[in-house]
Amino acid sequence: MNYDRQQLIDLIREKALKFGEFTLASGKQASYYLDCRHVTLDARGVGLIAAGMLEQMGDDLPPLVGGMAIGADPITAAILTVAGIEGRSLRGIMVRKEAKQHGTGKFVEGPYEPGEEVVIVEDVVTTGGSSLLAIERCEAVGLKVKRVMAIVDRLEGGREAFADRGYELSPLLTIEDFGIERPQAG
Repeated sequence: MNYDRQQLIDLIREKALKFGEFTLASGKQASYYLDCRHVTLDARGVGLIAAGMLEQMGDDLPPLVGGMAIGADPITAAILTVAGIEGRSLRGIMVRKEAKQHGTGKFVEGPYEPGEEVVIVEDVVTTGGSSLLAIERCEAVGLKVKRVMAIVDRLEGGREAFADRGYELSPLLTIEDFGIERPQAG
C-alpha cells in the first residue's frame, strides 16, 4: 500500500476529529478531540498509517516496533503486516500500562532481546506522557528507543518533552494539517 497523506487527512477529518469540550488523557481541556481509533480500526485508515510510518522509517528498519497498549496495538499490527507483505523483517512489542497479575507479569510483551532497537508508535501526541512511559518501560528491559512516531502531533509540548530526553518525534501529521492553530503557550 502506498502512503497518501491527503487521504489520511481526509479520513481523520471525517472519522476522528470531533469538536466540543473534552478532557484529554493528559488532563488538559480541549475544544477538539482526535479519536484515532476510528481510523486505526478501519482497514483503509490503518493501511495508510502503516504505509506512512514505514515510509518514514525508510530502508533502515529497526528490529522492533510497538507502543503502549491498547492504542498502539493496531498501529503495530498494521506496520508488521505491511512490512511482511513487502518482505521486510520486523517484529512487534506491546507495552502494558500495568503488569499482568498472572503469567510472567511483564510490562513489555513480545519477541525481543535486550539491546535491540525499537521505534515507539502512538496515535495522538499531546504532552507525550503515554509514549514517555512506554520508553521508560522499554529501557527498563534493555531496549534502545530509536525514535517516536505518531499519527498526529497536537503541538502541545510532546515534541519538546521527547527532545528534552533525547528522542525525536516523527508525526505523520500535525493539528495544523486540519486547519487548527497551534495552541498559544501560557
